[in-house]
Amino acid sequence: MDFNDDVRLDPSQVEVSRGKRGRNVAAGGGLIGILAAIFFGVNPFEEGQYAQQRQQAPQEVQEASDVQKKCLTGVDAEQGGDCLVVGVVNSVQDYWGKVFANSGLTYTQAKTQLFEGATQTGCGYATAQVGPFYCPADQKVYLDLTFFDELQSKYGAEGGPAAQAYVIGHEYGHHVQNQLGVMNKVQQGTSGASSPAVRMELQADCYAGVWMRNAVQTGYLAQITQQDLDQALSAAQAVGDDRIQSRSQGYVRPDAFTHGTSAQRTKWLTEGYSSGDPSRCNTFKGAI
Repeated sequence: MDFNDDVRLDPSQVEVSRGKRGRNVAAGGGLIGILAAIFFGVNPFEEGQYAQQRQQAPQEVQEASDVQKKCLTGVDAEQGGDCLVVGVVNSVQDYWGKVFANSGLTYTQAKTQLFEGATQTGCGYATAQVGPFYCPADQKVYLDLTFFDELQSKYGAEGGPAAQAYVIGHEYGHHVQNQLGVMNKVQQGTSGASSPAVRMELQADCYAGVWMRNAVQTGYLAQITQQDLDQALSAAQAVGDDRIQSRSQGYVRPDAFTHGTSAQRTKWLTEGYSSGDPSRCNTFKGAI
């Protein structure tokens, strides 16, 4: 992704907590839990389920982040890592802030917390195995950067900075849904090929595409190329329910879908990018 070199970043939108990894605690209680947790936009952390795990959890170590010093301009964002996250978060929130304002609404910014291994959230204790997620209880996006390595090595995505940007854009799509009241209408724990949960996830994919189409207008990105779009589509395809289930358990169960198939995820990401219009992301009506 090509950032404008002299654009000023706002690193205050990203927090960093690095923790000791400790033992490997399975998030969500095994295979189905992990499948449901990948890109989970609602609360995957049930109090009873995680009570014992929190007792075994490694103590999180809060460290003073140096993003305030090193993530200052678009040049820094192009170096990847924490600063890429800062640049993408800044652009995403700038876009949605303007969309809300143009509709007479107020957009409340959500921080992204980068963590390592495990962290405590407003939705409960989470390990890196949960994958990136948005917690509506504290209105934060949580992200362990090692997930992006797994996106390539474990799930077969092409990788690249635009793939990371898609993931972040998707999670902020959930923040938009939360502010608009969409999340309150979707029953947690629902699953199935046409379930409200799947429709909510596909809308977040569409919102990620909408942001990508408008990213240049935010002033942070100089351009979005076909290569960038291809990286994002590869990531969306890699985390389709059908593909994850097939790779992990050898068969596909549509009744257990929580996020949509690879074809659906790429379809709605493409719809968002092609239209650049959030109103085209109504996945709650008609076929998906």
